This record gives sequence, C-alpha cells and structure tokens, in this order.
Amino acid sequence: QNWTRGMSYCLHSESHLDTGPIYVRENGKLHMVNQGAGGIQNVSPKTRPFRLFSRGFSVELCMNREDDRARRQRTDHFIFTYTKEGNLRYSAKSLFSLVLGYISDNVDHIDSLIGFPEQIAEKLFSAAEARQKFTEPVTGLRALQKFTEAYGNLVLCSLCLRNRYLLISEKLEEIKSFRELTCLDLSCCKLGDEHELLEHLTKEALSSVKRLLLKDNSLSDVGLRRMTAPVRVLKKGLENLLVLDLSCNPKITDVGIGYLLSFKKLNCLDISGTGLKDVNAVIKRIQMQIGLVHSKVPLKEFDHSNCKTEGWAEQTVLQWEQAVMEARKPQDDLRSRTAALRFYGKTHRIEEVVKCKLVEAETKASGNLQFYKEKVQNCHLPLKKEVVGSHELRNSKKRALAEQEKERTSKQKHLCLTVEDWDLLNTY
Repeated sequence: QNWTRGMSYCLHSESHLDTGPIYVRENGKLHMVNQGAGGIQNVSPKTRPFRLFSRGFSVELCMNREDDRARRQRTDHFIFTYTKEGNLRYSAKSLFSLVLGYISDNVDHIDSLIGFPEQIAEKLFSAAEARQKFTEPVTGLRALQKFTEAYGNLVLCSLCLRNRYLLISEKLEEIKSFRELTCLDLSCCKLGDEHELLEHLTKEALSSVKRLLLKDNSLSDVGLRRMTAPVRVLKKGLENLLVLDLSCNPKITDVGIGYLLSFKKLNCLDISGTGLKDVNAVIKRIQMQIGLVHSKVPLKEFDHSNCKTEGWAEQTVLQWEQAVMEARKPQDDLRSRTAALRFYGKTHRIEEVVKCKLVEAETKASGNLQFYKEKVQNCHLPLKKEVVGSHELRNSKKRALAEQEKERTSKQKHLCLTVEDWDLLNTY
C-alpha cells in the first residue's frame, strides 16, 4: 500500500511529462499503473502509436564521391552468387585477396620488390594489370619499373613490336624499362640511325638479347657502326647475339657488313635486300671470319611468326596498343572491332608474316643472302687413329689460334681504334 502511494505521488508530481504507460510486476502478474486514479488496474489499455519524429520533420541525405567510393569498397569485400533455387547468397573474400586488391590500387607507391616471392608478385602484377594501372602516364611507368628491376625476364622475355611504330613513339620510356629480353622484333618500324631505341640496344639492360630483328628500319652503315661500337671496343652490349636480321635496309653497304664481324657468337645472319656492291667478296669474308655459310634455302630462324610477346606484361602491351588505336581513331570499323576482341581476350592474336615490297625487289637482284653456322659433327674414329693424329690436331689448332690473333690485331688497328669509334664511346 505504501508502495502504491509513493508511485502515485511520483506520477502526480511529474504529471506534466507524458511518460507513457507504466507496467508493474506483482505476484507474478503484470499490471499497469493508472495515472489518473493513482491505482493499479489489470486491464490492458489502448496503446498510443509511438513516433520518433514529428509529422513536420524532414531530412535530406547528401553523399559525396568519397563516401560513394568507401561504400563501393565495402561491397567489394563480398562475393555475391546465386543458388540453383535463385536465392542470392554472399560470402566474404579472403584476407589475401583484400590485401592484394588494396596494394594493386596503390602499386605506384611501392618502394621495391627485390626479394619478394615471384608467385605472389605475379598475382600482384595481374591484379594491377586488370585495373589498367600500367596504362597511366606517370604512375604506370613508375610501377612497371619496380617489377622489371626485381624480376627481369619474368615480366617480359620476348617483345614483338613489328610494324608498331606508333606504339614505340607513345610508350618509349615504358619499352626501355624492360630488362633481360632474349628476343626483340623491331621489323618494319622505320626507326633510322638516330632513334633512341637503337641506342638503348647497346645498354647493359639488353645485353641478354639473343635474337634481334631489324628488318626494314632505314638503317645505314652509320647505324651499324654505332650499334656495334661497344662490342668491338669494350666487349659489351650485344655480345650474346645469335640471330640478326638486317634485311630490307638498302643503305647498308660492304663497309657496314665489316662492323658485323665483331659478333663472334652469331649463328644466323640475314642481309638480303642490302646495298652490297661485291656480294661474292662479302660472302667469303663472312665465312672466313665468322664461320657462317651461305644458305641457298630460306632459313626458318627468320620466320617472323616465331617472335611473340611473352611474359607477365603480355596483356599490358595489348592495352597500350588499344589505347594508341583509340587515340588514332581509325576509319576502318572492322579493324577496330577485331582489335577490341583481341584486347578483351575473345580472340587470339595471329601474328602476320611481314612482307616488305622493297625487300622483294632487292632480293630478286641480289638473291637470298642468309647465313648459318654449320654444326660440327663428331666423328667416331678408332682410338689408335686418334692418338696418332692428336699431334697434328694440336698443331692445326695452334696455327688457327695464331691466325685468329693476327686477324684480331689487324681489326683492332683498322676498326676499333678509329677516331669515330672513340667519339661514339664517349657518348656511352
């Protein structure tokens, strides 16, 4: 009884506040306190609708781009799928994929990747490539350099830029960032002797090139002298070159062929369509000093379809080419459609064989000037004959070495120590 009086007093003292219904549990039953009479009744009253805001209240929701980006990133943390019944289900992405996506979005801020595992680096490169981070003008070059410095030929081991002179002019710095290439095709690009990319061929970053195709590039003896100067004097540069294609360069003469004799490791050479004056003398000279034999049949090593772009950055090069084509806006709709299909991976790129009209006319006049190195066949002779002829073989080897030393000294006097060569070496 005292409790009910205290409750009624409390209610009367704060009657100006609309506190709503008050319920009290007594003897295991729930009762509502009657504020007017000050007692407790067991009848459930009519509940008033509860309003959080008044009827005249209004609110306006404004979102900026930062909030929209944050919300989009939050939804990217889930994978939405449909079941067979048509129900929508979602599952959270793994922590590795979330971190991979975050780093790929900020790949240009990476300090270094040297010593980082190759397997994870390849996934990181693919994630950044899917976001087209390497197509951005400044940040893309900086990010690409981090990968090429750390992984070299894994990023790109073979690069085909055949008939893509626009791509070379637009993405020259990106192309120069590739390291440890083994195959480089620059055919039909009309680079000339003064192009920056030809100068880059003599750098240490491309000393690993074994196959170089420079068909139809308007090269002359001056360009060959500059390209071979580090090899002839410093024994650096393209010293590991095995296959060289210089066909369809009519400005190359007998003097320019003399610079090529410094490539001692050459296995195949193509000088068809060059401006040679004494072809027979050049053939004998190449055979005597390099050991290459003139081939009467076209060699498969100079089939341009064998050189393709291979490595992590294969799709990146295609993205560059697509961007150049979009900027060019070609009139041929069919060509742009096929390029778009190739870009999205719906069709495989088919490398067409390069056909130069100029080389066809020149080869008819000078013939096929392709050279190859014969493989030494091992003769299985009896043991006694080998012992008897060992002294003769040793003497012949000594004579051959002495002749080679004489030739090298004579070449160094006539070729390696000219004033023009020293001027070139000072530029490197």
